[in-house]
Formats: sequence, structure tokens, C-alpha cells
Amino acid sequence: MSNRFKKLRPFFAGVMTVSLVTAAFAPMESVSANPGKGNGQGNAAVEQQRGNSGNAPHGPKRDIEGVTMVDSTSFLVDFDKTYPKGIDINRMLEVEAELDDESVVEVELTDYGVSSDDRSLVTIEHANDDLDGLAGTLRINDFELDFDFADEEEMFSLNIFHTNDNHGRTNMFPQLVTTLNEAKETYGDGLLLDAGDVFSGTLYFNEFRGQDALEFMNMMEYDAFVFGNHEFDLGDPDEGHPELVEFVENAEFPFVGANMDFSGDPGFDHINQQGGISFGAEDGMIYDGIVKEVDGEQVGIFGINTEDTVDISSPMDVTFSNYAEAAQEMVDLFKEEGVNKIIALTHLGYDSDPSVGNDLLLASKVEGIDVIIGGHSHTEVSPPTVVTENEQGEEMEPTVVAQAGEYGKFLGVVNVTFDENGVVVDSDGELMAAGDRDPDPEAAEMLEPYTQAIEELQNEPAGSYLVNDLPNPRHGDGDEVSVRANETALGNLITDAQLNAALKANEDTIMALQNGGGIRAPISAGEVTIGQLIEVQPFGNRLTLLELSGEELMQAFETSVFDAPAENGGFLHVSAGTRLTYDSDLDPGERVVSLEIEVDGEYVDIEQDEMYTIATNNFTATGGDGYEVFAQAYEDGRGTIVGNTDWEMLRDYMAELGNVDYSVEGRIVNLAAQ
Repeated sequence: MSNRFKKLRPFFAGVMTVSLVTAAFAPMESVSANPGKGNGQGNAAVEQQRGNSGNAPHGPKRDIEGVTMVDSTSFLVDFDKTYPKGIDINRMLEVEAELDDESVVEVELTDYGVSSDDRSLVTIEHANDDLDGLAGTLRINDFELDFDFADEEEMFSLNIFHTNDNHGRTNMFPQLVTTLNEAKETYGDGLLLDAGDVFSGTLYFNEFRGQDALEFMNMMEYDAFVFGNHEFDLGDPDEGHPELVEFVENAEFPFVGANMDFSGDPGFDHINQQGGISFGAEDGMIYDGIVKEVDGEQVGIFGINTEDTVDISSPMDVTFSNYAEAAQEMVDLFKEEGVNKIIALTHLGYDSDPSVGNDLLLASKVEGIDVIIGGHSHTEVSPPTVVTENEQGEEMEPTVVAQAGEYGKFLGVVNVTFDENGVVVDSDGELMAAGDRDPDPEAAEMLEPYTQAIEELQNEPAGSYLVNDLPNPRHGDGDEVSVRANETALGNLITDAQLNAALKANEDTIMALQNGGGIRAPISAGEVTIGQLIEVQPFGNRLTLLELSGEELMQAFETSVFDAPAENGGFLHVSAGTRLTYDSDLDPGERVVSLEIEVDGEYVDIEQDEMYTIATNNFTATGGDGYEVFAQAYEDGRGTIVGNTDWEMLRDYMAELGNVDYSVEGRIVNLAAQ
């Protein structure tokens, strides 16, 4: 594989003087050997020697003050004067090598470059195979320099191309295909990896359940995929994960997930080969870790998904273990098998919540991982981060950490060079913007029928007119309020739609609840389309009724406002006729001041011992976002899925209203904010 990246100089232990190390990496004015392109082995000490050494017969006189052997194909000369512009290097120097066996080899000079910072410094290239595997003395005019490339370590360079968090942006694949082809032309072949969350987020996904994206991923010939939390969004208490199973079955690449256990869901039995590592991984199968052979070298790949998938998605009977413990076990297994080049393909987040782990923590906690290709936090990491200290602050072998943003905007490129012991000695990378490339013609043709179907759905009238804009604010967008921390008009509309549907199933339902993390887009004023509603609630969650005591409801709302006024995806919006008052200045767990419901036109407090029927989506009802009190009630048989899909309930309710005009009404009040 080609390696066209600059070297990470801190990894090399050359013996140049400080001044010449700096000079060796200074830009050159003409096309030349890159002094940093070698592996740093065989560098000889610079000899600060003066004398009458500029006596080449056909060139101006120049003394040589120092020579540095860059690698077996190039060296750096420090002349005593500025290099004459336009003079061929062959007129300035005569070069030969006397080998240890006393034979003499003439060294043919092939190219040179003059430093733009110090024009007395010249990097010289010579014939590629002159000194490989040899040892002896290099003579440059009257200057002599010992070299030894007889024991030069064998280096291995690996390219990794990577994507993550596509979230249903199928329309980006034609440009990604072009970008990948360009990357391979530039850097050579390499591994292609995806760090999860292909599922959820757009009309493409709602219509085709990931099968559209998979067609392009198969075309691009991915080498491995790790499950993200959103791959489990369609989990159903009764049916499990049929759409995800279909996605795996039809994939022409393997899946990895070392801290995920699929054995509790029989739907995965025929595609689940977890346990240990596989040297012959099959397409459409799930493994803890796999070994790929690249240019005769074995490269280990294992997968890790965030443990809080159990709270933020619907994995049902798929379970998760500690990320660091699972990673350590995989590193140990690979090393036992003699595999010393190890990639962790993760969906943890670059620097996300440390309580559930992230890529930087993983790098410091588990030594022996060479590269971490990540997702989940949608972070643009360019160039890749290099972690060189463990969690105790002690120096460790480097771990290269990369992530490529979100939504197919970038193709990540990482190049790592390993020494003969599998230690990273060199790395670099970039994010190539897919949006700057033209779509691949074949891929663009593949996309057309998918886009046509989506456009028809996108533009289908929903039967309602929105009088005012309904924003979906987030703190990260600079808004003072957030759908994940405050009452919003859109949250009020959604919960009212749920209550409207719930009352038709059970007239005793007192309130409906919607987690803020499940509200994904605003709606603009004007005629409303089906496409807009699906973008607002893209997860296809179904209405669920729960029987709860007043005490359990109070516990649930303590969970809702636990992080206030900071954002929390589990923040609960409430339907009309419910009033929550809390104080975020009080200790978490003791913040709810009152929870009231409207009865015969009057607000009354919830009774601790009274039983109530409430409505929410099946994700929240089964414990999503950490609602253990809901999960326990559901497991006790006090929950019923009544079948209505979230965006369909919103469509029907808005159609009943015709003209829709919603605002913030004071349903949720934080006394601290007043």
C-alpha cells in the first residue's frame, strides 16, 4: 500500500541534531524526496565537519557542514553556503558507497529539493535499491558517513477508509462512492469500515428500513460493520428485531460486536457466531472479532457498542457488557493468536459521557489497541488523534483515534505504519468531503427509484394547515430553551395527539408523555406533508398504555427533571390537563414540587396510592432513557401496546384540528427559572 502521509515525528527516535531535524522537515521548493517519508531506521549521526569538500569538478565550490542519512534512498546535505539556483545536484556532488565487504557502489542521484526556509539545506534522492539491506560508508565529495541498513526493520503500512452515523442519508451514497474511488486512487487500497447507526433519521429509512443503504454498502464492499444504538430502534417486545436481522442477512460483509450478546433473541440464532475471533469470517454473520489478511499481514478487528443502548434504544433481549472489559478480552485473544495489529471498531463516541465510556477513555484503559475507528458522537476528528498515555499518565504504545462526522458528509482516511512488532510508528489521515464530489453515475442510477418513492411520500398532504412555526430548539444550536429540557409547543402538540389516540383505546387515560429525545425536527407554518411528520417522529414507535401508581408517576418525573436545566433525551413533555411543577435548584431525586391533573375543570394533586392509566411510546414504556419504573411496570404485565404509530397519531390529530395553532402553555414549570 502507498503511504503518502507526513510522518508523526514524535514516534521516531532518530539521532539527528535538533537543528537538522527541524530542517529535514522544512518545505522544499522543487519536487524532491520527502525527508520524512522513511521509517526513521538507520539514521546516522550528523557530523559537524568543515573542510574543502566542495571540489566536484563541474560545479561551484561549496563546503559540506553536515550530512544526515534520512533513509536508504535519501540523505540531507547541509552546505556552508546557499545552494546555487538551477544547478544540477550532480555538478555539485560525487557520491559513492564503500560496503563492509570493501566493494564500492556508485550511487546515482535521481532528484533533489532545496529547503525554502534555509537554502543551504538540500535533500537528495538516489536510486531506490542502491543501499537497501547494505552497510558501509557513504562518501559525498570528501565527506564520509557510516550507514547500516542491513538490519532495517520491516514496516507495514495500512490504509483505513471509514464512515459512521449515516442515519438514513441514503442520498449521500453516490457521492461517497466517488469519494472512496478517489481515496483509493490517491492512497491505494485499504480496509473499509463503518462505525454504526445506519438506521433511523429520514424518510429513506422509514420507507426501506435500511435495505436501501445496504445496497450501496454492498456495492462499496465494506469489510466490517459495528452495530450502533440506533440499529435497535425498531426492537419490538413481541417480534424482536426482524428488520435488523434482514439487514444482517443481506449484507456482503461481517458484523462485529464484542460487548453485545445476541443469544437471548432467537431471531439472530442463524446469523450469530459470537465467541472468540474468526479467521474466516463470512458475510452476513455476527462475530466478536475477525481477522482480515491485508498484503500478507493479519489485522484484527473487533466491535464495541455503547452500553447505554439499553436506555436510549430498544435492544429488547440483546444485552451489553462493559466496553473496556470486552475490549481487553479481545486484545488478549488476538495477541494469543499472534495478531499484533488490532483495530477497535466502536460506537462509543469520541469524548462522550465518561460514565458509559468513550474512545479516548478506551484508548487509555486498554493498551494494545492500535487504531480506534469510532462513531456515535458525530465528531469530525481530523487529523486522527494519537493517544500515547494510559489512564495512569504513563507512556504507552500509540493508539490512533478517528471519526468521520455524520450523515455521509465525509469519508475518513487513516494511514498507519507498523513496525515488525505491530507497534504504530507513523500515522496521519484526513476527512474527504463527499459533498465536494460528483455522484458516481452507477450509484446515482441506483438511487433514483428510492428517491422517487421518498419524494412521493415527502410531498403527500397530511390534511392539515399549521398556523405558526413549531420549532424544535436545542441548546447546542444556541437556543436558550431545549426540547430536551423545556416545554415546547411541538411537544404539547405531540402529547395531545397521543392522548387523543389513547382515549379511543381506553377512556380512563389521564395523560400522555413524550420523551424530548424522540422529537427530531421542527415543522414550518403552512400546509403539512406526511414527509414533515415522519421527520419529526422518525422512529416508528407505537402507543403504549401503562398502569401506574401515583408514587410511580412521581418517580418517573423525578427521572425526567434529574438533569435540569441541562438537556436530557428522557425529558418528558405532557399532554393538556397535566401540570408539573419542579425546582431544579433542589437535589436531584427531590425536585418535583407537584404533579396535577385536571378533573372537572379543576387541577388536583396526583394521589400516591391511586392507580392511573397513562400513555407513552413503546420505547419509553419499556424503560428507554432510564425509566426503570416504567420498565418494571411493563414487565409486571401492566403495559399494553395499542398499535398506533407515533407519526400517524400526529397526522390524524392534526387532520381533525384542520388549522393547527399551538404554543407553550405553562404545562411544565421550573421554579428555579422564575
